[in-house]
Amino acid sequence: MDILYVVMPAYNEEDNIGDVVASWYPVLEGKDPASRLVVADAGSADRTHAILEEFKAEHPQLEIISDTGKQHGPKVIALYDYAIRNGADFIFQTDSDGQTMPDEFDGFWQLRNEYKGIFGHRRVRGDGKSRAFVEKTVCFLLKVYFHVKVPDANAPFRLMNAGTVAEYLPRLDKDYNLPNIMMTTYYAYYKEPMTFREVTFRPRQGGVNSINIPKIVKIGWKALRDFHNLKKAM
Repeated sequence: MDILYVVMPAYNEEDNIGDVVASWYPVLEGKDPASRLVVADAGSADRTHAILEEFKAEHPQLEIISDTGKQHGPKVIALYDYAIRNGADFIFQTDSDGQTMPDEFDGFWQLRNEYKGIFGHRRVRGDGKSRAFVEKTVCFLLKVYFHVKVPDANAPFRLMNAGTVAEYLPRLDKDYNLPNIMMTTYYAYYKEPMTFREVTFRPRQGGVNSINIPKIVKIGWKALRDFHNLKKAM
């Protein structure tokens, strides 16, 4: 049986985390007993961590890690590293804000032996036109910098072969902000067997997104420099 690690970063998600963890935990059923749902919660100032601990008391396959950076990108990198070090065969990443649908996971899981990576494509986005525009801009920049063409570079709905992730993860600094974008880019640039499947992407189910447009712009300017340096290393 395959060992699956479902990983998600969390930050001040008390309005969502209980429902999100409860809805994703069942995807571990039928997988190797070593499979885990791992949430990285560092820096939360609300009840996120307490809610996770309450859930964990009766759900032994939930693990909580808190020794990560506060930002989303470093948490994702730490989660990937954690899954690899603990023997995962496959890593599935999503977010903890309730925008993705667990019932769409099985379609990805059925393709796990055909592709090294199955990536979500948010053709319709419930989080607003501004974020859709940002994603299109990112895909355009990847085409310019890396000569790869992808429909969605950053979707938090992706199932990846852990061995393939382990090959590319060391290329990223532990505090890198955009690991999913670069992981998608590595897959496409090195022609790893990959595919995209359309997924539902709902509005945030509660709380406030910690990444607003001004922050995205700031991250974007830094990303341009990072893309240049990462391309030179390829």
